[in-house]
Amino acid sequence: MQGLVTVFGGTGFVGSQVVRALAKAGHRVRVAVRQPNLAYRMRMLGDVGQIEVFQANVRNPASVARALDGAEACVNLVGVLWESGRQKFQSVHVMAAQTVAQAAAKAGVKQLVHVSALGAKADSESKYFRTKAEGEQAVRAAFPGATIVRPSLVFGVDDKFFNKFAQIAALSPIMPVVGAETRIQPVFVGDVAAAIAKTVASPAAVGVTYELGGPAIFTMREIMQLVLTETGRNRPLVALPSPIAGLLGSLGDLQGSIIPWAPPLTTDQVEMLKTDNVADGGLPGLAELGVAGTAVEAVVPSYLYRYRKGGQYAETPAGAF
Repeated sequence: MQGLVTVFGGTGFVGSQVVRALAKAGHRVRVAVRQPNLAYRMRMLGDVGQIEVFQANVRNPASVARALDGAEACVNLVGVLWESGRQKFQSVHVMAAQTVAQAAAKAGVKQLVHVSALGAKADSESKYFRTKAEGEQAVRAAFPGATIVRPSLVFGVDDKFFNKFAQIAALSPIMPVVGAETRIQPVFVGDVAAAIAKTVASPAAVGVTYELGGPAIFTMREIMQLVLTETGRNRPLVALPSPIAGLLGSLGDLQGSIIPWAPPLTTDQVEMLKTDNVADGGLPGLAELGVAGTAVEAVVPSYLYRYRKGGQYAETPAGAF
């Protein structure tokens, strides 16, 4: 069995797949989480004794240091999609990232993989993307050899993207579209996990930034049409003007500040959807890591069937993949 890898954010949608991929590759894995009692299932992702659940909070430097004790590598996946309570973009994407990188350097960790986001730019109008860029800078300042991984929108069985819009398609008489002509390059969660696991074991990945996008590019309008087709819903696509999208985003901001549930839309997400989210080809990606990108059409139908009338017993809609 290979050396110990500490994973921060290992219980999330992407993180759990990363833990599984690392275990499959033969690593011992320490999953650092705030509430270990809620992460008991993580141990089932590997062999007996291979995965350890460890209490740590990225806002607490002492606990981060303890979580890195004896680790040869570290993966930081901690991030938030909307702000709520103490979970702010600045504190999670920048300050926590810096804390992990500084602790990893001090502990003598050989390989640090920091998961950022495709679209991370210091001058972005989106606070999410802007703080992701600031986080990258903080990580590189503390740990110059860090590997930066920037995935595009990640999809898979438990994603909060296709599932969210499938729910809307099932309940709403119309299909609202924000940023109808904005292009995105969805990437499969299993491919992201495999890529991260490969960077952990690759000396060639030290100091490299990777952009992970899937094999196809879609507009938001095309994505919404795909959702309607796969769920068997006949809904008119309605492109929302920026003022209306902004108003809905403001309501989502309010919900997110009061209730710890994912809001349907936030003002920051409206800003994100104003800009294309695709790899520019100037940086290495899945292919350079030996990972063949999985098509949206090969995976999404396997879980969107739940939103059809009749669920798993419904007939496959005409035109579905």
